[in-house]
Amino acid sequence: MNFDFQPVYAHHDLLIEIGRVELAMENLEERAGEESSTLLPRLVSRMNSLREALADLPA
Repeated sequence: MNFDFQPVYAHHDLLIEIGRVELAMENLEERAGEESSTLLPRLVSRMNSLREALADLPA
């Protein structure tokens, strides 16, 4: 038997990274205004990239 777990790992890794970005976005509310306004667009962009990658994975 030969199983290909590569798609499973990629899916799992993307879900973990999405969770990390969500946590960072939640913690961003505690930071100073200027710093959060600088970081938020980067986090949103990262989240969008991760969601696109997740959507592009084979089912």
